[in-house]
Amino acid sequence: MTPEFAAAIATWRYPEPYGVYSLTGVDPAFFLDPANGYVALVDEAGSLIGYRCFGPDGRVPGYDYDDGALDTGGGLRPDLTGAGLGAEAIATGLAYGWESFANAAFRVTVASFNTRARRVVESLGFRSVARFRASTTGAEYDVLRLER
Repeated sequence: MTPEFAAAIATWRYPEPYGVYSLTGVDPAFFLDPANGYVALVDEAGSLIGYRCFGPDGRVPGYDYDDGALDTGGGLRPDLTGAGLGAEAIATGLAYGWESFANAAFRVTVASFNTRARRVVESLGFRSVARFRASTTGAEYDVLRLER
């Protein structure tokens, strides 16, 4: 993650109903702090296309997470969503995660209405383990897990 990429990510605004994923207003320094686990996804030309995060920032308040899997989240640049790039972007991020962390499983938390994201992560082998309501908004989320 570079300062330039972090500043760009902090401007990303998604159209409704995907606005829950917008990152406007987040201090770019948050994405640069190694403790928050953010990495940039770039294309062959070095242009920012998305990000992955590994660790607690991949969690949504309201679920009883355990340490049995590493939480991961991510996003594509808003103008690239819905273009069929999700599976490759997530797979690339997961490959980085398998190499970089000593974990036996990954866990993702996806807004229940987001059938696009759920379809993509399921195509990569994630399986549903729970559904819950966020304690902050009351929105429904699905928790999915991928074993190594």
